[in-house]
Amino acid sequence: MTSARSDVAGSEVAGRAAYLSMRHITKRFPGVVALEDVSFDVDVGLVHGLVGENGAGKSTLMKIMSGIYTEYEGEMLQDGAPVSFRNTREAIDSGIAMIHQELNLVPELSVYENIFLGREHRTRVGTVDRGSMRRAAYTLMSTLGLDIDTNRAIERLRVSQRQLVEIAKALSLNTKVIVMDEPTSSLSDSEVEYLFDVIRGLREHDVAVVYISHRLDEVYAITDHITVLRDGRVVGSANPKETLRRALISMMVGRDLDVLYPKAAVEIGQEVLRVEDLTYRQGRAKVLDKVSLTVRRGEIVGVAGLMGAGRTQLLEAIFGVYPPESLSGAIRLEGQEVRFASPQDAIRRGLGLIAEDRKLQSLVLERSVRENSTLASIRQFTNRLRIISQRSEKRVVEHVVDDLRIKTPNVETLVANLSGGNQQKVVIGKFLLTDIVLFLLDEPTRGIDVGAKAEIYHLVGELAGAGTSFLLVSSELPELLAVCDRIYVLCDGRLTGEFDRASFDQEAIMEAATRFIEAEDHSPSGAIPAVGP
Repeated sequence: MTSARSDVAGSEVAGRAAYLSMRHITKRFPGVVALEDVSFDVDVGLVHGLVGENGAGKSTLMKIMSGIYTEYEGEMLQDGAPVSFRNTREAIDSGIAMIHQELNLVPELSVYENIFLGREHRTRVGTVDRGSMRRAAYTLMSTLGLDIDTNRAIERLRVSQRQLVEIAKALSLNTKVIVMDEPTSSLSDSEVEYLFDVIRGLREHDVAVVYISHRLDEVYAITDHITVLRDGRVVGSANPKETLRRALISMMVGRDLDVLYPKAAVEIGQEVLRVEDLTYRQGRAKVLDKVSLTVRRGEIVGVAGLMGAGRTQLLEAIFGVYPPESLSGAIRLEGQEVRFASPQDAIRRGLGLIAEDRKLQSLVLERSVRENSTLASIRQFTNRLRIISQRSEKRVVEHVVDDLRIKTPNVETLVANLSGGNQQKVVIGKFLLTDIVLFLLDEPTRGIDVGAKAEIYHLVGELAGAGTSFLLVSSELPELLAVCDRIYVLCDGRLTGEFDRASFDQEAIMEAATRFIEAEDHSPSGAIPAVGP
């Protein structure tokens, strides 16, 4: 481990000034110091990891670098000369581009039209020279080794392909620094590896990449140097080849995490959920095909699989999201067969779903913590005239905030202003105000930092110890292995494996997750291979 000012990301490279240097940057918002005396250097041909918990200042620092924030203390140097950007256009003209999580493309336009949007090639008579733009886009894609039809509309591309178009667009501007903010949040494992191949190619083209991610596996796999921010300050830096992960995590969160996802000893009780031969059809296509599983009281059961395996659809089918006529098979809750006509029915019977996209599906961002926390239990606070008692709401929600250690100024704070981890706690708290029996968790730690992940899983363990059951979907296999009692594996809508904790094996789980992708399999649908001793 090295100090923040002694490695490549912190000072000079091979005796020369870095391509871009940020010196003693301080950024203040009303009542908040977002960055304090931060120095950060970037050089071409290297991938610089930037990590820290939510609210550490990563995005603020990059918004200064890319010209989004123009008022700050400190200075930037480019090739040793002072530079200041009044807007993003000036930053782009200076060779700095930022690719946000929400991609900045026009869905209806083609790939080549997006690449040259606002910079269209012109003929001698002033008309748009589409042929020239197509040829230039094709050459650019070929240089990057990308096989993407430049005539295709952006809306017809996968998310991973759209990100690659953003990279191509940045390089068409002679960009020397590309900032990638959580670039793999919506990608499959194979798409992540393809993106990494492109990033490695950028190194060879003397482009610098600033890589922001909560996924430490990726940070260790692709970066040359790591700089750590905490509470708006640089607290250290690391060589990924020489620094243990737990040491990096300790820098990020400011404390030792002996066990990131502790597995509490819980007495497993009677069966709570039984799913038998559950099949879900969209038109003629089977999204789920005869899936069977069980969950017992206090048990944390994981669902593994690749994107498109049917994991989300499994949780939503159980939760009553789909029309009953599109489903077949049986769902039994505490021994009684149920078929929920709507999510409201499921909530009344003790189920709670934390959706994959919490901002879109589980929260109303422009409402307060109080209002979001009582969405599922609003009848408890409503009188016969349908008037809501805000005093009663506030009293109960304040207890939930205290119990779940939700960091918020007060219960009237807008949920949009909370960090991702605290937003997720609000969603969990929402269902704790109901008679919760079974939690359905879909990617509960997506987009939140490592410290918040530990808090979420500690809370899950506490609730399991109190008798709540969990069916947990996650793309983070190490998390499933750490917290689950059993793991089911889905591939192409079919169950391909079941593992108890004594037989957990990461390679075997991944093999089951790709069974119908990598080879033809003519075994009976729903057959589960024997696993373990």
